[in-house]
Order: sequence, then C-alpha cells, then structure tokens
Amino acid sequence: MKAIIPVAGAGTKLRPHTHTQPKALIPLAGKPLLDFIIEPLYEAGIKEFIFITGHLGEKIRAYIQQKYPHLQSHFVHQTDREGVGHAVWLTRELVQQDEVLIMLGDTICEFDYPSIIQARENLLGIKKVDDPRDFGVAEIDETHQKIVHVEEKPQIPTSNTALVGVYKIIDTNVLFECLSDHVAHNIRSHDEIQLTDAIECMIRKGILFKPFKVTVWFDCGRKDKLLESNATLLKKRNHIPLPEGAVENSIIVQPVSIAEGCRIRDSIIGPNVTIGEHAQVYRCIIQHSIIGSYSKLNEVVLSDSLIGSDAHLKGFSQHLNIGDNTEIDFA
Repeated sequence: MKAIIPVAGAGTKLRPHTHTQPKALIPLAGKPLLDFIIEPLYEAGIKEFIFITGHLGEKIRAYIQQKYPHLQSHFVHQTDREGVGHAVWLTRELVQQDEVLIMLGDTICEFDYPSIIQARENLLGIKKVDDPRDFGVAEIDETHQKIVHVEEKPQIPTSNTALVGVYKIIDTNVLFECLSDHVAHNIRSHDEIQLTDAIECMIRKGILFKPFKVTVWFDCGRKDKLLESNATLLKKRNHIPLPEGAVENSIIVQPVSIAEGCRIRDSIIGPNVTIGEHAQVYRCIIQHSIIGSYSKLNEVVLSDSLIGSDAHLKGFSQHLNIGDNTEIDFA
C-alpha cells in the first residue's frame, strides 16, 4: 500500500500567502496542514509516500526530509498545472500495480484509517454538503453500497454527496489505463485532467466503488475555511501548552497555539489563534487568526486574519489577508 499526496496546486484562493509558502505548510493549531495528513496514515501502517509537488516543491521536499526522515518518500514534480488526474498519472511508474490511498494535500479528514487501508475494495470518501457545485459529486444507488456515477464540479448536481478527497484504489491498473487515455486524448473537465473523470471511466468499465462516510472533513483551500479549520482543530487539541517564557503581561484566551521562540508582550491573544515560530507580538489584540513564523506585530487589532511569515505590521488594522515578506505601517 502506497499513499499518494498531491501538493502541486498553486493555492490561488489563498494568495498572496501561497506566492511564497506552499499551502500544505500553512500552520493549523500548532503544526503544518501536511502533518494532519501524514501522521494518521503513518500510524495506520503506511510507510511509503509519493508526494506530487509543483509550485514551491523544494520547500515541501525539504520539510518532509527533515521532519519525516523515517518515511520511504518519493517526490514527483508536476511542471504545469494540469489537474489532479494528471498529477496522479505521473506516479504510474512508482505505483506499478500496488494499491494506493490518495489524499488531497489541502484536505483533513477523520475516519477509521486502519479499516479503510486494510479493505479489499475500491472506496471513495464522501460527506453531505449544502452546495456541492465546488466539489466532485457522487451518485449512490438505492442500497447505499455502490457509487454509480461521479462528476467534477457539476453546475446542476444530481446529489449533495461530495467527494472529500480520499480515494482507496485497489484496481490501479485500470486507474492508470483511464488516466493514460485521458492524457493521450486531452480529455478535460474545467480545463484540467480530472481524477474524478478517471474514476467515472473506471465505473463505466465495471469497476465497483463503494462509499464510506468521513466523520470530519476540513477543506482548507480558502481563507475562511482555513480559519474555521484552525478554530476547530485548536478546540480538539485542547489547551496546547505555552512555551516557557513566551508570554509576559498578557491575557491568553484559550484555545490558542503559540510556537517555540515567540515573544508575546502586553497583549490579548485568543480565542482561536495560532502563532508560528519566533513571532513577536507587542501591545496587540488578536482573535480568530493565524500568524506566520518570524512575523512582527506591534499595536494592531486583528480578527479573522491570516498573516504570512516574516510579515511586519505596525498600527491598527482589521480583517487582513497579508502575504509573506510584507511590511505595513498603519501608524
């Protein structure tokens, strides 16, 4: 069993942060988004990972090699943004005919990892949503045991059952047959080679897919969803210890995550705040926000904000979306 983690997307909905920071490395509740994907897979028994990188891929590789040297890691580079289907197709020589679990690199899910990994079936993770038009959508038969049709981002959805970005595939030979055909004939949806279209191709060839429900699903592709996920994960981790000496003359309203090397002075922090390593925060009020590593904030009031690494803010501001290496003075 191999895990395939596509992290090649440019993260356009999270710009300007993703100009300099891969989306998968943005911190959530005290650790990068990517950790929430890798750790449960490894704990459930998967030791071999294939990471499909693209934009800022060298940062992904460096992080994985430093943080997870015990993994058997492979890195495949997707030069052009051709879609998730194309990205998975690039792994065909590494996968051969092994079973795979594909998890999208901007999605955090909770489910019974060991049972899904050990299952001798093709499985797709699903969850009901209010508006499925931004997702892959699955149609399930009346027995609720078989997926009969999938479609990527339909304008008129036939169900409100979304594909959450978790795909357990045992018939990988058929998967790569379909993907190779789509690449060869440039078969696209929404201008990309889609994994959803390849799965639909497999279904038409008679391959059985069964659905499984995820208990929790965080889609972290947009700022509002990222902040919402951060708040939920902070609550689940429950009172993360503060680094010794990091906080002075300040009020901390839990849940909050403050990384090592930070200096928080004369401030009110929280609730639902994650602050990255070596950030400096002086005379600030911050709630419902994510602050990147090595940032310097002085006399600002922030709510529902996402501040990139190495950003400098001075003055007064609210509702910001500031990228890395930015300096702003509101004084």
